[in-house]
Amino acid sequence: MSKKLIALDLDGTLLNREKKISPRTKRAVQRAIQDGHHVCIATGRPFRSSVQYYRELGLTTPMVNFNGALVHHADDANWGSHHFPMDRETAFAILDVCEQFQAENVIVEVKDDYYLKQHDENLIRFMGDGHSPLGVGHIPSLLTEHPTSVLIYPQKANLRELRDHLSQFHADVVEHRLWGAPWHVIEIVKAGVNKATGLQVIADHFGIEREHIIAFGDEDNDLEMIEFAGYGVAMGNANPILKSIANHITDTNDNDGIAFVLEKLL
Repeated sequence: MSKKLIALDLDGTLLNREKKISPRTKRAVQRAIQDGHHVCIATGRPFRSSVQYYRELGLTTPMVNFNGALVHHADDANWGSHHFPMDRETAFAILDVCEQFQAENVIVEVKDDYYLKQHDENLIRFMGDGHSPLGVGHIPSLLTEHPTSVLIYPQKANLRELRDHLSQFHADVVEHRLWGAPWHVIEIVKAGVNKATGLQVIADHFGIEREHIIAFGDEDNDLEMIEFAGYGVAMGNANPILKSIANHITDTNDNDGIAFVLEKLL
């Protein structure tokens, strides 16, 4: 059998509702590695909140963070870091939009560091994973680098209007996605950047053709990756749009959906 590149989204896919990897899924993934296949993580999360799962699975591959805005290797600095940030001026324009729509809070991330508009212990605990923000306050006066992503915590009442505004006036420079419950966050990255572009970097490194890529996902930020992969798998809990484009729909993240596919295919 040809070597496969297996890409795993985290939340809602590899992780169950308790944010854990089930024993059966872990065995299936590690068996795939033992059989010579390449398994990588492709997530919207930053490195700081995904590395624990990378370690748990014993991975040695590059990984996709920030929905493709950062592709790097956790343990090999010589592999290189493929960073696709948005321009700082673009971030400033987005921050102006946040003010216009009176967003509750904003996080601007630069690789594994981040800035916060206003202090929020719950947000720091959720987003920081033990890392404190580099700065809190007026972000335009704090930000000196091109940022990896901008996360907007909007008011629920004008969430749709804010997204419509981003699509109408900023679609040429940014992509935006909406996280699911309980964090209704608008995530913004550079236009043209997504998990598929990140996965392409890793596939090129290993010399794996698209037809030999298997990708698993459940949400909007997995759309391009599922379309890109030779065999795109939507979880049973995935949204309807993702299911409509997938090659296969497996069981849910709570019922070892990944394991079912890997045990059958490999």
